Amino acid sequence: MVRSLGTVIGAIQLISSLTTTNGLTIEKRQGVVPTTLPGSWVSEGCYVDVGRTLTGGGYDSNTAMTIESCISYCNSAGFIYAGTEYTAQCYCGNSLAAGSGPAPTTDCSMTCSGNATEACGGPNRLNLFWSGTTGPQTNPGANNWKFSGCYTEGNGGRALPNGVTTTGGSSVMTVDLCLAACQSAGYVLAGAEYSGECWCGNAIEYGATLAPEGLAGCNMLCNGNHSEYCGGSGRLDLYDYNNQVSLPPYTTISSTTSSKSSTITTTSAVPTTSSTKSPTVSTVSTSKTLTTSTVSSVSSAKTSTSTSTPSDPTTSSTKPSTTPSVKPGTSSTVVTTSSTSSSAPSVSPTLAIKNTVGAYTFQGCYTEATNMRALSSASYYDYPAMTLEECAADCAGFTYFGVEYGGECYCGNVINAGSVLAALTDCSFICPGNPYEYCGAGSRLEMYKLSGSTISSSSSASGSTSSSAPLVSSSSSASGSTSSSAPSVSPTLAIKNNVGAYTFQGCYTEATNMRALSSASYYDYTAMTLEECATDCAGFTYFGVEYGGECYCGNIINAGSVLTALTDCSFTCPGNPYEYCGAGNRLEMYKLSGSTISSSSSASGSTSATSTSVTGSTSLKSSTATSVTSTGSQTSTSTSSSATTTQTGWVYQGCWVDGLNGRDLNYQQPDNQQNTVEACQAECAKLGYTIAGLEYAVQCFCDNFLYNGAALAADQTSCNTPCPGNTAEMCGAGNRLSLYSFNEKPKVYQPPAVQTTGLPANWVYKGCLQDNIPSNEDPNEILSTFPYMVWNNASNAPVPCIEQCQAFGFNAAGLEYGSECFCGDVENIQIASAPGVSTNPGATQFYTRSAIPQIVPDSQCNSVCSGNGSYLCGSGNLMSYYAWDGPEPLYNFNFPTGTAAGSYSLLIGGVVVPLMTTQGVNGKAQFIEKYGSGEPNGTGAYELDLTEINDWSLAWRTMTGLETDVFCSAGLTLPDKAGRILTVGGWAGQSNFGVRMYTPDGGPGVFGTNEWQEDSGVLSLQVPRWYPSAMVMANGSIMIIGGEIGSNDAEQPTLELLPATGVPVGGATVSGYSNTTVYLEFLDRTAPFNLYPFVCVVPSGIFVAYYNEARILDEKTFQTIKTLPNMPGAVNDPTGGRTYQLEGSMVLLPQHAPYTDNLGVLICGGSTSNGGYPIDNCISTYPEDTNPTWTIERMPSRRVMPCMAGLPDGTYVIVNGAQHGVAGFGLGGDPNYNAVLYDPTKPINSRMSIMANTTVARLYHSEAITLLDGRVMISGSDPTGDYNQPAGEWPEEYRVEVFTPPYLLSNLPRPTFSVNSSDWAYGDTIQLNINLPSGLASNIKISMLGSVVSTHGNAMGQRTIFPAFSCSSASSCTMTAPPNAHVAPPGWFMIFVLDGPTPAVGQFIRIGKDPGNIGLWPAGNEAFAPLPGI
Repeated sequence: MVRSLGTVIGAIQLISSLTTTNGLTIEKRQGVVPTTLPGSWVSEGCYVDVGRTLTGGGYDSNTAMTIESCISYCNSAGFIYAGTEYTAQCYCGNSLAAGSGPAPTTDCSMTCSGNATEACGGPNRLNLFWSGTTGPQTNPGANNWKFSGCYTEGNGGRALPNGVTTTGGSSVMTVDLCLAACQSAGYVLAGAEYSGECWCGNAIEYGATLAPEGLAGCNMLCNGNHSEYCGGSGRLDLYDYNNQVSLPPYTTISSTTSSKSSTITTTSAVPTTSSTKSPTVSTVSTSKTLTTSTVSSVSSAKTSTSTSTPSDPTTSSTKPSTTPSVKPGTSSTVVTTSSTSSSAPSVSPTLAIKNTVGAYTFQGCYTEATNMRALSSASYYDYPAMTLEECAADCAGFTYFGVEYGGECYCGNVINAGSVLAALTDCSFICPGNPYEYCGAGSRLEMYKLSGSTISSSSSASGSTSSSAPLVSSSSSASGSTSSSAPSVSPTLAIKNNVGAYTFQGCYTEATNMRALSSASYYDYTAMTLEECATDCAGFTYFGVEYGGECYCGNIINAGSVLTALTDCSFTCPGNPYEYCGAGNRLEMYKLSGSTISSSSSASGSTSATSTSVTGSTSLKSSTATSVTSTGSQTSTSTSSSATTTQTGWVYQGCWVDGLNGRDLNYQQPDNQQNTVEACQAECAKLGYTIAGLEYAVQCFCDNFLYNGAALAADQTSCNTPCPGNTAEMCGAGNRLSLYSFNEKPKVYQPPAVQTTGLPANWVYKGCLQDNIPSNEDPNEILSTFPYMVWNNASNAPVPCIEQCQAFGFNAAGLEYGSECFCGDVENIQIASAPGVSTNPGATQFYTRSAIPQIVPDSQCNSVCSGNGSYLCGSGNLMSYYAWDGPEPLYNFNFPTGTAAGSYSLLIGGVVVPLMTTQGVNGKAQFIEKYGSGEPNGTGAYELDLTEINDWSLAWRTMTGLETDVFCSAGLTLPDKAGRILTVGGWAGQSNFGVRMYTPDGGPGVFGTNEWQEDSGVLSLQVPRWYPSAMVMANGSIMIIGGEIGSNDAEQPTLELLPATGVPVGGATVSGYSNTTVYLEFLDRTAPFNLYPFVCVVPSGIFVAYYNEARILDEKTFQTIKTLPNMPGAVNDPTGGRTYQLEGSMVLLPQHAPYTDNLGVLICGGSTSNGGYPIDNCISTYPEDTNPTWTIERMPSRRVMPCMAGLPDGTYVIVNGAQHGVAGFGLGGDPNYNAVLYDPTKPINSRMSIMANTTVARLYHSEAITLLDGRVMISGSDPTGDYNQPAGEWPEEYRVEVFTPPYLLSNLPRPTFSVNSSDWAYGDTIQLNINLPSGLASNIKISMLGSVVSTHGNAMGQRTIFPAFSCSSASSCTMTAPPNAHVAPPGWFMIFVLDGPTPAVGQFIRIGKDPGNIGLWPAGNEAFAPLPGI
């Protein structure tokens, strides 16, 4: 019956009246939250993250984050909430920040880096989980101990003066362990502080009181039990044994608060959340006390004046003239001396952008990256006290640091893709630790980059210099001879600017919830001096003295420790009354200046060292290695630096200078506070190294060679720092290595240089090339010169980088930042390869570069290769550039023009967006859509009469009969004599079991009368399947393989056969048969990116390609008989895959009689799971070769979701797809409009021709099939699943196009032919009568193309065969049918005769009959009657 045009228009008009269903979004394949979580943990849903919702810490993992691992981490840390965000981040906490609340579930759809089936939040969105329990509590006490409140520390000393070590140490301390330790020591009061400190006493001393803020001050969790509190910063959780001490009652919160002199005070309004800023103008005026004062050195021979800048213009800071109280049992000689401080000019600090922070330079305000952090190497959090300086210290060694949300610090060596410059005003959050600095904002980073400069230090250029330790400041001379000794004056109490190699940094607070310096600690309440602490902390970057007698060491100042007023550090040192030793919760802070611990020698002249003699009592520890003799005005020092006892086979090689041109040894081990020569040697030997070097006392370096032109020190006694684990041994010094080697003298490599020799053949060094040029379309979009960053690792070097690029067909390689390798083409220097990364058609689809990268002097590429210290690998934004210079190019794309490029044209306007297409044996094209979820036409199926294209009403027939949804099912043309079309599986519920058939009928210009046949619930698959594949086996049975058990559900890692091979069991199963599926471990293991696996018959069995693996199965047992090497992926991602959802396409390469060559397979395109970057290559192999290998061939462009169709002349056309993303609704963008022709008769890497372009975007759910007339029909594109065409998305595509290959555009007449039979047995002799326009029998070629059902890039049934034939004339030929089912599986083929390049219109034939008796199936089911028979 003819369908009227009015009916079609009416159906289309129904669009606006119907509601969409879930099927429209189901294939986004978003991660889900598991229904079963660890222990009592439950999901709270998706929550807004408000800078931060959970502030208890966490961790990042770009490769292994899962919901379970995050919950386990937070649970083990004692937190009751856990949250996953941004794919790779885990946060913990015991409460939710104000302002946080539920968000739509769809906001938390980013998949976890360690499990792509789970959801790990989204940008500023947390998948939140709760343990079902309450948070940590204060321990009430046990065994007669009673909690007595949260107490402050004393004003002049410890509230409880006796520190004790608990069982197991500080790292595992609990309240109970502290109570037990104090009781064992005979004390009746116990206090827990700083999470891991235990203090005891019999009375509360130094005026300590209940904390004014109540229990809130004791908020630090015990190191050994995160469910209870162990004091706080300067706060003790206090316990009383048997109520033996009379203590006041405590309350949880005090009604009053205290004010401290060191608190920052502000005048004028300071915004609480944001402020407007510019690079030069501050809009907020702020004045403050000496909280952030710094010390300026003043050259003076006798005075002890210090100037603090900036300061309050009306206030001067004076170190008090005090006689501090002395703790019981201690003694010190006290000299009362006044010390004045003059204030700086009246300049108030203002809030402004900080252009430099140490060695880092401000880069601007940056957004976060696309679906990940802009800086992802490390992260730190300090919401109460973050400063730019703190973040710079945390990120020391990284190229970039950025501060976000006020209190978050991120580090990295690259700014990840998608992070771009934003308006400066976007970064409006003020740093909580310094109100005069900006610390980013929500999803905005205050970004800084390492400038390449080092910490500067002054030195004498010439002459003779004498260095003394002055009372306040030091001076140096540029030339001449200067000798300076302390004059004979009485010493005075003052700040000591230098202590050995350490320089005064200021008075610092303790850190937030921890010690400011936490690597080591020492106590000497009777005789502590600054010099004693400096010796204790030798090898550390910082030392600080607190409470007069406590010494702390560290390599970083922990988060929250900030500068405070100089007057706060008012305790004098008990061992030297002329030095300050901090105060309660205040550290006299010193930093290693970079000079060696021993006296350094000048270029010429002589050097003497002097120190001021000290009147009073001093104490020297017995372990101090340097002997000091006081002479009143001069001190002589003698130090031992001789070689020490070593492990067997290790030989001392002398004292070496470290850092002449970089590190001498590359592999640094963790610092060891008990370091010895033997310990370092043992560690290096254990790791397989033959050289060990000791430096800065606690450092141990290993390697097998010396690098950077390492040289022996001129002064072999300069390795004079005693080892902390054995002071009789020397462990190097500052920039000095005590060097040992095993058995032989070490080899020294010279400073690194550009590698120009020893390169892979035909590669040459081209120069230092600029990288990272802004785009024309968006100056914040920075384009790499070579588009693929292959790796960023510790083994980068020119040779492996070049080899990787060449393996994937790239003729240019670039190395950058020492550790990065990039691949691309020489042409990329002129033309950027930068497709857009948005699925919005309104966004930029392809970026162009604003300037051409230039070659700059080689000296600018000065970063040492991370994997080979002998060579240089670029620098920041500069590449060491190498290029192929061989006699033949690595690849050669052909660029035909005119008709030789083929052409696209509109075939007909469509009425459906098909998910599956085929051309039936009746010559008509069948279109099947996702029934019930596409445009509502009531059927889900159409048939197109290709002979009636010019008459819409005759061209399209609406079909009926489908009962379930074919959405993402498999399809085949059956080998029965009717050529029935089969679809199996589908979307959701009963559709997953669906078995549907259509028997093609009708003819040119005549509608058929047959409809689709289905009897859901009666004829079914044995198990549910969504995204399966189907194949006709050599024995004629139908194999169904893979898929999922339902929409976005678990893998279905099995195969089954049709007709069902099980035992009938009535209604006991859905299929009515016992389950005889075969479990396939490899599908289970490689889920979820193995859907729609590629399958085909090969002589030895069944070839299966899935994800990035391939194998051959035995066709009877289905056991693996051969496993192929893994498929190559993308040049920058070996995990790239080829099957759905990383969808590529596969075809079988031509088979030629006599079929002695092994069958080849060609797989093109695909994508990567880590970011959705489509693959730009094809790979091919011959699976039955003895040792099959994959050959990589470059494609002209990236392509995911391609379609491939075999043509009658043995070539293949590659069409459709995207240049960004993966398969799925809304997941792919930047359409690839270009057709590519692949000719397997040409040499490898010269087989691809860039053909004509279309103007129609063909993305997800597009198809391409070769028609009998030799054209390629192209249809579909369903990128959103929504026929309402939402804004910002590519539209559904109804138009049907054809690509016409060049062989039909030559104006040559087409041959015609007839065959004496269309139903062949294997090996039959077939007679062909031919009308050949050229008249040349030598022009004749005959080909056979398998009948294809196309969906999701999977051309099920595709095969190309060139059979044997002979011709008695140009009009009569005899052909021999293929010999067996392993060359041509039983079924339907199109046969073509070609006159030179030009094919005749093909005809359908069947070969192999119906050995599986499919024509008799399903017997006894009226819904499928009449059956074709056999």
